[in-house]
Amino acid sequence: MNSNNILAIILIGTLIFSCKQIEEKSQATDSTEQVDSTKRQELIFPKGEKVTNNNFIGDVWVHMQVRADSVNRNSVGTVTFDPGARSNWHSHPNGQIIMALDGEGYYQEKGSAKKILYKGDVVKCPANTPHWHGASADKEFIQVAISSRENGPTQWLEAVTEEEYAK
Repeated sequence: MNSNNILAIILIGTLIFSCKQIEEKSQATDSTEQVDSTKRQELIFPKGEKVTNNNFIGDVWVHMQVRADSVNRNSVGTVTFDPGARSNWHSHPNGQIIMALDGEGYYQEKGSAKKILYKGDVVKCPANTPHWHGASADKEFIQVAISSRENGPTQWLEAVTEEEYAK
């Protein structure tokens, strides 16, 4: 075998080996990006802490992204409701905004019909209007709740009865 043939075999072998390494690295990167994307998504809005007060029925978790303070009186939190879980009736002196992130939820103002909420729905709760919100009977519901503390805290009222919830 002459030196030109040996050189050609070495070059072809090097090229094949290099391309294989690039392909393997690309596949590993794609896999890593998928895992990292899932982790990032979980870390953006964690489930938070389980609520242990009497303002909710069922299992509910809250993660506060923004806490109201003297500079910004708005609070922003992600709330995860297990199926059938819900808040008590309550009102906010400056209203509230609810943004549905996932699942199926309910929202109802005193004296009005219950609304079904799905991913992407947004509700503007009027100031000082008693309302409740939570998950449907068989699906989890995840929401972002934005509330102002400008004119005082949330006013918690009575629990939503099974009859009110089922209507």
